[in-house]
Amino acid sequence: MARAVELATVLGNDRVDQALGLAATAGRFADDDLLSILGHIADSKPAGEIVRADEAHSVQNGTIGWQALGQYEVPP
Repeated sequence: MARAVELATVLGNDRVDQALGLAATAGRFADDDLLSILGHIADSKPAGEIVRADEAHSVQNGTIGWQALGQYEVPP
């Protein structure tokens, strides 16, 4: 919290408050996470909905690519 107070003095209370809220929502409390979040806020558009990886939101391609496995026919 001491670091947050220092950053608020330099960057303003509103930005640091937003970053602390995002850190709390995402569970990010490592050493430089607050600074990283503030950098992200400064470099990007306004923060939107936070998406956590789960069964509803996945970066996996799925298994459709395996559908043709074993179905290759040798031309006559």
